[in-house]
Amino acid sequence: MMRTNGDMTVAGWMGAVFLLLSLLSVGTAQAQDLEDFWDDPFKDLQADVEAAREEGKAGVFVFFEMDECPFCHRMKTQVFTDPEIQEYIKENLVTVSIDIEGDVVMTAPDGEEMKEKDFAFKKYRVRATPVMIFFDKEGEPVVRYTGPTQTRKEFMQLMEFFVSGAYSEPGMNFFKYKKQ
Repeated sequence: MMRTNGDMTVAGWMGAVFLLLSLLSVGTAQAQDLEDFWDDPFKDLQADVEAAREEGKAGVFVFFEMDECPFCHRMKTQVFTDPEIQEYIKENLVTVSIDIEGDVVMTAPDGEEMKEKDFAFKKYRVRATPVMIFFDKEGEPVVRYTGPTQTRKEFMQLMEFFVSGAYSEPGMNFFKYKKQ
């Protein structure tokens, strides 16, 4: 005879607990996957641009986000956790995350110090998230993408568009690049 607790059997409760623990461990694994994804917890973009130059990388990838953004969450859990993307980004870019509501004082590529929210809104007019901006080795913003990419493949194409320098070709934009 199976014991019950209300409407659910003991086996049902144990299954529910196992499922919850499994989901928590997946979330923890994804968080660990991103633990080393962001290169600069101090948000010194001037130093990041210099590091990209010294390390022979294409530039700096800045991810503007906010906590409540479901699209930011999707990018962080479904795109940035992809091992191929992580490898490509580590080889080619310095990465920084900016909280568009953040009060942390950071350094812009030009050396100006300001709060994250002022850098996002006043300097780059970021009002919705996510926004991804790629800065070249001179600290200039050269590629901007608003919203989440549709797939991992599209994000990889976006990085390749920047890293290859295709953005600098006359009349070229990311949407034309994708069609090629």
